[in-house]
Amino acid sequence: MIRQGLQQKQQQGLSPLQIQTIKLLELPAIELEQRIAKEVEENPVLDEVISSEEAEDGTPKNVSLSEYSADDPTPSYKLYVNNQGKDLKPQYNTFSVKESFHQNLLMQLGYSDIRGDENQIAKFIIGSLDDDGYLRRDIESLTDDIAFRLNIDTTPEKIEEILHKIQEFEPVGIGARNLQECLLLQLKALKPTEQRNIALSILEDYFDEFTRKHYDKIISRLSISREQLKEAMDEIVHLNPRPGGQIDDSYTEQAQQVVPDFILENKDGELILSMPKLSVPELRVNKRYAEILMNSANASGKSGKEAVSFVKQKLDSAKWFVEALKQRQNTLYNTMNAILNFQKDFFQEGDETKLRPMVLKNIAEKTGLDISTISRVVNCKYIQTHFGIYSLKYFFSEGLVNNSGEEVSTREIKKVLSESIENEDKRKPLTDEELVTVLAQKGYKVARRTVAKYREQLNLPIARLRKEI
Repeated sequence: MIRQGLQQKQQQGLSPLQIQTIKLLELPAIELEQRIAKEVEENPVLDEVISSEEAEDGTPKNVSLSEYSADDPTPSYKLYVNNQGKDLKPQYNTFSVKESFHQNLLMQLGYSDIRGDENQIAKFIIGSLDDDGYLRRDIESLTDDIAFRLNIDTTPEKIEEILHKIQEFEPVGIGARNLQECLLLQLKALKPTEQRNIALSILEDYFDEFTRKHYDKIISRLSISREQLKEAMDEIVHLNPRPGGQIDDSYTEQAQQVVPDFILENKDGELILSMPKLSVPELRVNKRYAEILMNSANASGKSGKEAVSFVKQKLDSAKWFVEALKQRQNTLYNTMNAILNFQKDFFQEGDETKLRPMVLKNIAEKTGLDISTISRVVNCKYIQTHFGIYSLKYFFSEGLVNNSGEEVSTREIKKVLSESIENEDKRKPLTDEELVTVLAQKGYKVARRTVAKYREQLNLPIARLRKEI
């Protein structure tokens, strides 16, 4: 017996416009500019507005699609949209590419007396250095790779000899295999003094005690005073633990710069939010392709229909892209405006303690948007204020209730915790249990495990490692 029945299912599909909007929402300012440029390049229907093509009143000439044949209708829409002002261009930070420390070492190698096969081996060793200047590969594996890739038969002792020559290059400490060797190389390059001799003994014989801050053991075993230990420690802490980074730092700082998606100005106590214009062309429909469509609409034959189909496809794509750009800008502005109103006290002064607990749901309720949409908006987006540039994710944090019954941001608690550690007696730093008591005295009831978690998030070591002489 065959049983038949009906089952009703509801499925939600996204339109091409919605898909396009979602993709554009996730892009930060720089990537959006690149995406628009790519779309203009790939879609011949989208064209750049040229000033000479503008009408006398200054507005570009539009192309109407209402002239298309009724037998082959195409939805009408506005073909021109002024996404950005032509006179406003982004002010990007430009930088010149400087040589890396690898290039710097190769240049020094060219001036050295290392020749022949040794020169090839030295180049291979330099290429094996990490960005911070360390050689973290063992000598035996280097020997095998050199034999395989360079076809040079060598020994670990020979590689060790060449490595020592490279370690004489600038900056001092380059080519070290660990932190201990890096500090020793730098210290040995300095003029010997009593303090530096003590520092050498500490690094050579008591490095583990030094890293664990067991100062009493070091004083006892070296038979030195606490003042002598302090002077030796001053010599060590002034050494560079990342010799490779000192060449690339200027480059790295520039590379990490971001272009803000929002600009917030404080004019006489009034907060004014704006979105910077991108250096992208004003978009309009290419008149040539519009004419092709109109001429082909009444044409007969296979070629005419194919031309109409192609141009319509590109026109629809252009329409969706332009509309998606509009929706993106509106969504971003409304979301940022909601964040601004929610955290108004913070944006007035820039005081972290004024940040209110805020989650994605709070902004979703204020804007009427989905939580997933808010998540896409805040991802990789930045705002420039009169007190610095912040990621939008910075303003989101969970909350805890203080002794007064008020909900405070976890960021506020972290700031109080950081200040408490900063102002502690470094000779007797506060343990996590003591920090719980300090926070409780300031009105924040926090468990010890929570204090430990916040301390780790702030990259602050435990009490023993914060101890100073």
